[in-house]
Amino acid sequence: MRIIGLTGGIASGKSTVARILEQLGASVVDADQLAREAVRPGMPALDAIVADFGPDVLLTDGSLDRKALGRIIFADPQARRRLEAITHPAIARLADERLDELRRAGKEVVFYMAPLLIEAGVTGRVDEIWVVYVDRETQLARLTGRDGIGRDEAEQRLAAQMPMDEKAAHGAAVIDNRGTPEETERQVAALWKKLAGQ
Repeated sequence: MRIIGLTGGIASGKSTVARILEQLGASVVDADQLAREAVRPGMPALDAIVADFGPDVLLTDGSLDRKALGRIIFADPQARRRLEAITHPAIARLADERLDELRRAGKEVVFYMAPLLIEAGVTGRVDEIWVVYVDRETQLARLTGRDGIGRDEAEQRLAAQMPMDEKAAHGAAVIDNRGTPEETERQVAALWKKLAGQ
């Protein structure tokens, strides 16, 4: 089974590209979705997060308050590393389970969508990398609009990730998502067609 890592910066449009790929018939394993599963109430990773960061990172229903935790980790690189040390192994276990299921189901190509694929050092899990690219100003505009945060907080989040140009250098394919949805769709369809023809 061929595994393609799909990555990009925050607010670059990874989910949009993943949706297009699914419409074309691809299987996508979403690390963000796995990250949410890993920290559900009752999961060991959530207990470890509360032990480290305190009960203020929980909502009243006992689930993780992602915004409260986000404010802590985007302001403090060491806190972010502590969180990653808890969550990355839990996400990796869930990813391995999903990929094994798809392998057993006879899938020939699977996309593993992970925003921190390169930063987390899990490029060994994939056969090649596709990067969804936008420039910094587009990222900032989308991030402030999407998440309802100020420019300073958006800048802080971008600073916590590898710069887009550096990320793009890792891509066997780079999908330019600065244009119209139709332009992005055309690029993805062409890449998918080329992949199916291999």
